Amino acid sequence: MDRVQKLIANSGYCSRRKAEELILKKKVLVNGMVANLGDKASLSDEILVEGNPIGFESKEYFLFYKPRGVVCTTKDDKGRKTVLDYFDDIPKRIYPIGRLDYDTTGVLLLTNDGDFANLLMHPSNKIDKFYVAKVKGIVTGDEIKKLKQGILLDGSKVYPSRVKLKKIDKKSLTSIVEITIHEGKNHEVKRIFESIDHEVLKLKRESFAFIGLGNLKSGERRMLTTKEVRQLKNLARYK
Repeated sequence: MDRVQKLIANSGYCSRRKAEELILKKKVLVNGMVANLGDKASLSDEILVEGNPIGFESKEYFLFYKPRGVVCTTKDDKGRKTVLDYFDDIPKRIYPIGRLDYDTTGVLLLTNDGDFANLLMHPSNKIDKFYVAKVKGIVTGDEIKKLKQGILLDGSKVYPSRVKLKKIDKKSLTSIVEITIHEGKNHEVKRIFESIDHEVLKLKRESFAFIGLGNLKSGERRMLTTKEVRQLKNLARYK
């Protein structure tokens, strides 16, 4: 017997957090009865989520090079292209681990393993995400120092793990800055640079933990190896 939200996450329907939301919204039935948080069930029970029976399938893990102009949702009410449009040939229900903004490119992980997704997204695990940002204006050493000292976002300070000024272009009045974060707040990198009055013009996530893009081109994907999945789990659990 396991908690209902864990079974839903293990089925690949959605993350455990999303499953808990659906239970609270009374959208989960177990053997015809509305489920409550804390309820337990087994694989032999009939579990319906939003009217859909869940099944149990093998776990899959993907690295995807997210292009610009693609949203990180399963479907978009504005009709925009989603990351799942690049996985039409995958019969399993997968979803992105976290999100990248519509205009942000780079490393995105996707899976049908809800526990794995929760493990990597949980803020206490502090998984590093490495970005390269092109920003408007000339970033100064004092501003880099200010970022390293922490920026107040949503009532708490965030501290980039690493900030490095890579290049300035005095003709175009732009700067290239490398930044590593691990909190994962909404629009975090853009808001960090806004705090020192620099608008982000382009943003690319180069790596998630130790997983980089390698030879992938925009819009391409590959499966994570068993070793990579194991290393990610160990990094999150024992960091």
